[in-house]
Amino acid sequence: MPAAQLSRMLAGERTVLSAWAGLGDPVVHETLLRTFDVLTLDVQHGLQSVAEIREGCARAVLMGKPAVVRVPIGDLALAARSLDFGATGVILPMVEGAADAAAFAKALRYAPSGTRSYGPARAVDLFGYESGKAYMDIANAAVVSLAMIETASAYAEIDAILAVPELGGIFVGPSDLSMAIGSKGLDPNGEETDAAARSILAKAKAAGKATAIYAATAADARRYRDMGYAMICIASDIGLLRAASAAIVAEVRA
Repeated sequence: MPAAQLSRMLAGERTVLSAWAGLGDPVVHETLLRTFDVLTLDVQHGLQSVAEIREGCARAVLMGKPAVVRVPIGDLALAARSLDFGATGVILPMVEGAADAAAFAKALRYAPSGTRSYGPARAVDLFGYESGKAYMDIANAAVVSLAMIETASAYAEIDAILAVPELGGIFVGPSDLSMAIGSKGLDPNGEETDAAARSILAKAKAAGKATAIYAATAADARRYRDMGYAMICIASDIGLLRAASAAIVAEVRA
């Protein structure tokens, strides 16, 4: 699998569908990878240890799929380390403005355009590069940094965030965004939230940035697909287990 696979997929015509994993079990990751285009590990709210993040990234690469990691708030150290594990996309939650976005994006890039420390031994092996330099030569272009747009400040400063040259794109979090800018509290599918999602999408596309969003259900995902988002993360591993369990029990008891 080429390290640039994710960036190429996000630039393509086909909507990219990503699993959303909060569990650290590699068998869960493997099962999701057999169906979805991408594996996104939610480390902000998920249950993974560092070892499980490492194994999730490796499992994805070895199965020919990209791995994305949503790191905890402000954790630029884990953001860069995730790339050494084999991730090619990182999501930073609760970005407040251009300064946050720039620091994040630069942490994922090697000098002179960034501050990422050199040490990609595991990534070199996973992607099959013959040397660390060969990986480093393509890494800045291959890695996708996604600033999460979910706060009132980020929404107000979206133009400045999108103007950060090193930033790969944006990831919309409809739940937190709805609480931050809406009038009805938690309302991820409301008119105000959808209007914001459309506005962010249009601005990001105009800026030439990648676009991604979280969808709780298939219906939400279809709506965001029709809006034009390049990547949609759908439901969660725990949510899928809960829904499938409830459905099968209800069918048996009917």
